[in-house]
Amino acid sequence: MSTPDLVADWTALGSRQLAVNGIELRVVEHGEGPLVIFCHGFPELGFSWRHQVFAFAAAGFRTLTPDMRGYGGSSRPDRIEDYAMATLCGDLVGLLDAVGARDAIFVGHDWGASVVWQLALRHPERVRAVAGLSVPVAPRPKAPPISIFRSRLGDDFYMCWFQEPGVADAVLAADVRHTLLRDEVITADDMSGAALPSPPKWLSEAELRYYTDTFTTTGFTGGLNYYRNLDRDWELSADLAGAKITAPSYFIAGADDAVLRFTPLAKMDAVLTDLRGTLLLDGAGHWIQQERADEVSAALIDFARGVPGN
Repeated sequence: MSTPDLVADWTALGSRQLAVNGIELRVVEHGEGPLVIFCHGFPELGFSWRHQVFAFAAAGFRTLTPDMRGYGGSSRPDRIEDYAMATLCGDLVGLLDAVGARDAIFVGHDWGASVVWQLALRHPERVRAVAGLSVPVAPRPKAPPISIFRSRLGDDFYMCWFQEPGVADAVLAADVRHTLLRDEVITADDMSGAALPSPPKWLSEAELRYYTDTFTTTGFTGGLNYYRNLDRDWELSADLAGAKITAPSYFIAGADDAVLRFTPLAKMDAVLTDLRGTLLLDGAGHWIQQERADEVSAALIDFARGVPGN
């Protein structure tokens, strides 16, 4: 069964620009109650949380959903170093401050998951609870991440290919629709000459158009710059070696998600001291909150209701 087309409903919510951490974030707000902040990944937008935003509002929660730094209607600084992890976490602290909130439940997918895990390590007093989708948390590696990926997976591994400024940017922007419909973008050769996939059943043409119109305007450089800080972030995070996340936590992924091939779930126990559950959805891939929207929303709402103070 296909999922509802929510473009009109999402657009009707409107948005506002909030000044945070020296930039502006475009933020969609919906609902009333305990605060939940949704953080998207690459290449996505706040729109990727449309199903959860409506489900959480109906369940009695207030949601804030930004286009993350570098995406959509938010600021897109030019410098690579402006996308460092400490800065991304600072954006979310600034978002809390902008709305007068002490803390929130943070939910992230893909790069958004990496950011909210790090937020819980760096600013635990601002994180009431944290849930990651698709990207499990892991202890700080013993060497720079890109060097590990190069040695294990080769220079053609997508995170390695993304490192050179301007290269992947041009390839991905040359055919935005094709880029957004790829399950795994690995190299330029992988993109060229491949048949254009059809939209999956969980993504309508109107929803796909929402993404393609936006990325046609913005390009992909902002999101790619997250990857270009991986080694810099490692160098600047020595103080986090051995750190633990004590907030209530939860993890969801598709059992067929390729990310789990190189980021194993087993390492989460070394970081999370209050893991409330792990949900692996059989037959699901990486875009889990859209592909299996109802199951993800139900699981996250159940987790959020169990957080102390909610």
